[in-house]
Amino acid sequence: MNESRFASLLGLAALKVWPDLPRDAQERLFAAAVDDGVIANDLAEFLHDRHPRTAHPPKPTRFV
Repeated sequence: MNESRFASLLGLAALKVWPDLPRDAQERLFAAAVDDGVIANDLAEFLHDRHPRTAHPPKPTRFV
């Protein structure tokens, strides 16, 4: 096996356990995976679509 195969295996494993990871671990993995804003947005959308639990709560629309 080569490095890209191991990277693929680790990536697939991270996707499987993503919703169970603590938020700080998710943020560290996310930051390590992206190096520019374009891919970061694409990855964030992918993760939020795949694991809705990781989505940020909606912003309030009015003051209480």
